[in-house]
Amino acid sequence: MNKSRIEAFSDGVIAIIVTIMVLELRAPHGSEWRDLNELVPKFLSYLFSFIVVWIYWNNHHHMFQTVQKVNGKVLLANGLLLFCLSLQPFVTAWMGENHFARNPVILMGIVLLLSAISYTLLTFALIRLHGSDSVLKKAIERDRKGKISTFAYFIAIPLAFIHPYISCGIYATVAIMWLVPDKRIENVLDN
Repeated sequence: MNKSRIEAFSDGVIAIIVTIMVLELRAPHGSEWRDLNELVPKFLSYLFSFIVVWIYWNNHHHMFQTVQKVNGKVLLANGLLLFCLSLQPFVTAWMGENHFARNPVILMGIVLLLSAISYTLLTFALIRLHGSDSVLKKAIERDRKGKISTFAYFIAIPLAFIHPYISCGIYATVAIMWLVPDKRIENVLDN
């Protein structure tokens, strides 16, 4: 099957996810600058989630530049990834509304962990379809960043019981790690 429809559908779903997240940011009732203070936790939660969704979109885009086709397993894995990402607006709103309280932070970690696992499953499905000598397989090699991210989310979830800000710091560190441009796929495609 041609990959163009899965790319277009994924782009559309991700655009809707970001739109839903930003719609949760409601203007304060007052007109003074200090009235914006109540939005700080919501805005920080939105900013973090926007970055996470953008990182997934960016990596999804790069990954699909390395492949020519998709099959049913790829469609299923991609659907699972999109489902996990579609939970982001809910956990973003809950976490921001409750000022990064323990349970919303735990749920954010669970959604981040599930998203990382589903992205890995999508990667495996594409490699299985295109073979071990595929451009994608050559580009990601051992996928150290992916493994570190998944492990960090796994560790951060129980750490929220000690203090939610520890988990938030881990989530932010993983996001910063992925903000650094990953040239693996671009380097393989250029060669």
